[in-house]
Amino acid sequence: MARFERSELEEMVRRWVAENKRCEEKGDWKPLAEMYTEDATYGWNYGPKQEFMSVGRDEIRDYALGQEMLGLEGWTYPYQEFVIDERSGTVIGFWKQVNEGTRADGRHYSPEGIGGSWFRYGGDFQWSWQRDFFDFGNVSAMFLDMITDNALSPGMHQRIERSVSRDPLPGWYRIGESPVPLW
Repeated sequence: MARFERSELEEMVRRWVAENKRCEEKGDWKPLAEMYTEDATYGWNYGPKQEFMSVGRDEIRDYALGQEMLGLEGWTYPYQEFVIDERSGTVIGFWKQVNEGTRADGRHYSPEGIGGSWFRYGGDFQWSWQRDFFDFGNVSAMFLDMITDNALSPGMHQRIERSVSRDPLPGWYRIGESPVPLW
């Protein structure tokens, strides 16, 4: 593995956080695709039967940052902390997922548990690899609360309908069948 200067990785994180905030404000995460190498991969687990994987910058833009973020307008993902390893070029960022809507008690809808992204730096201020992790059980429970409270946006209703349809979604694979291993 290549060594990187700590200052370069810290600058990458600074740029990443700034671009994330800009994209959240616009409700469009697709511009983040430019922060990945052409051949980058980005994936996560969707529970016991499915995982998601995008291979290449175009799939990351279209599927991970496009299709998979539809219905999440009004959500933010504030990073809480980063761990940086300049020896390996690995960065781990811990984030929350927070909806603009609030519960009856005034708290924002936000899953309990830990969410995060594990990145591998590819140089030139681009990620070559990203894997997200989150507590699927807590995320599911939060969305059930939102359904019960009639707090889902129209876009989230469409997202749920799309994901439970029998039509396969691009980037979704049965566990172990994605074109690139999740781990």
